[in-house]
Amino acid sequence: MAYELFYWPTIQGRGEFVRLALEEAGVPYVDVAREPGGMGRMMAAMDGPDHPSFAPPFLKAGELLVGQTANILLFLGQRHGLAPDDEQGRLWVNQIQLTIADLVAEAHDTHHPIATSLYYEDQRPEAKRRAADFIETRIPKFFDWFEGILGRPEPKDYLLGERVTYADLSLFQLVAGLRYAFPQALARIDAGYPLLSALHDRVAQRPRIAAYLASKRRLPFNEEGIFRHYDELDQVAHPGAGHGGG
Repeated sequence: MAYELFYWPTIQGRGEFVRLALEEAGVPYVDVAREPGGMGRMMAAMDGPDHPSFAPPFLKAGELLVGQTANILLFLGQRHGLAPDDEQGRLWVNQIQLTIADLVAEAHDTHHPIATSLYYEDQRPEAKRRAADFIETRIPKFFDWFEGILGRPEPKDYLLGERVTYADLSLFQLVAGLRYAFPQALARIDAGYPLLSALHDRVAQRPRIAAYLASKRRLPFNEEGIFRHYDELDQVAHPGAGHGGG
């Protein structure tokens, strides 16, 4: 059985976190909206009477329909060895994923700080203020936490040690997205987080992920998705920011 992933066809967005898990698991899936007639199918599925999703992404597995990125990953992680078998471990990985989702939402709000219904050009002054605070205070706050997990009780390859989880894949995507959106700022901030940077590189080198990144299935970052690059928002981090935790 091939999974059916429903997400917008031209952006990585939140659907990319699901794609990375499916690719690492090596399971067949169809990116429905990228297929002929797929957008119509996706919109129809969103209007379905049973368990409708508020927005993409959502995943169809047989008769089962699962929405919300972290919820989908919780489901896939248990099925395909991308999460621990015990309840405490599963909840811990889900907790990390939800924290990643918080930072992803804040990254989006740097370019749409007032309203998603407005164009970026309609809120540029506010976006500059939001991005400056995001770079100076918010990224380091979150990165401190991730670095601390990777460093306790001693430095490790992945969040749980030697075993990769969907949260590791999502951290790779988070770092890659922030590097795209804020290359100057991240070049400085990254230096303070060697374990997080190493995890990004380690995930990128995993055979299935490396093959995916080199394929046409991997959509490029662009200015329609969550992580968008605008030169005026890519401000150099404050000298006090970017110190590693742990």
